Amino acid sequence: MDKFLTWVERTTEKRLTLRRARRAYAKNKKRTFLSEALEWLDALVFGVFWVLILNQFLFQLFLIPSPSMENTLLVKDRVVVFKDQYGVEVYPAGPKVLDDNRRVQRDDIITFYNPEYDSKGPFFDILSQVIYMGTLSLVNIDRNEDGTPAERLYVKRAAALGGDSVRFVDGNVEIKASGMGEWMEEDEFRTLNGLSSGPHRLVEEEYYPGLKAAARMTALSEAGIALPSYLQEDYKIIRGTNWDYKFDLYEYNREYAKTQCEIDPTSLSARSSYSVYDSGIYVPYSYVLPLGDNRDNSQDGRYFGPVSESDVNGRVVARFWPFGRIGILTEE
Repeated sequence: MDKFLTWVERTTEKRLTLRRARRAYAKNKKRTFLSEALEWLDALVFGVFWVLILNQFLFQLFLIPSPSMENTLLVKDRVVVFKDQYGVEVYPAGPKVLDDNRRVQRDDIITFYNPEYDSKGPFFDILSQVIYMGTLSLVNIDRNEDGTPAERLYVKRAAALGGDSVRFVDGNVEIKASGMGEWMEEDEFRTLNGLSSGPHRLVEEEYYPGLKAAARMTALSEAGIALPSYLQEDYKIIRGTNWDYKFDLYEYNREYAKTQCEIDPTSLSARSSYSVYDSGIYVPYSYVLPLGDNRDNSQDGRYFGPVSESDVNGRVVARFWPFGRIGILTEE
């Protein structure tokens, strides 16, 4: 990295010296509209070039597109991402260099490539990233079919590292860290390890009987089985409220899979589906499990699994917009 910074310094010095020489020469010549336009174009190209260099290798500005990290990061917050924390990409989504012994640390807020991203081809993927970086995150030409911005990169918290196991019970996270013999609730685990209080819940525990009833009723209805009256009573907990049980889609799917397994215990597909929820998620070494701080409304590692550290491209270190929320995130 020192060699790279030295190269940047020398190149910039040479470029500025050349521009000063051109200006001194231009003073002795008659200035025309074309010469003025070319000078402005030269300055623009020079500026954009260095913006791209800095964004690709040192830091990048990133717009938060969803509520998955609330209340740590809100929708439309703008943050600074350090790109050299876990190695430097040669080009967007390309191979890394200078990544020796640079590992993701527990609780880092990271950016990583969306495992479910629908690539539009390497040329477009790189072009869209170049435009996004060159405009300081103001322009995103990468769109979904419905016109919404495509999330090429996700921002989540590294909740578990290689060797850890994680499971979810009524929306609460339980962790069995590498070398630990017992499961520990996340709040207790974070307190024990001196971690920040970023993750939080939106759905109250009192709603979970209603959520589970809704999932069980769906599975039973699909199987043509009459609905027990107690399930309909439990469902009343959430029916008629403004609470949407789909906010905790993971727990809904877990109860749905469990009910399918109970309906037909001989079904290999049902047993396999539920075992994933029952046993939890094991994180292989050199992988991380990213979770959103807004645990009830986050598309994260619960759905697509652990992410390779090679797909992590930066660490979020600060918020610079809006002005009222400027701050260093590592200190929160």
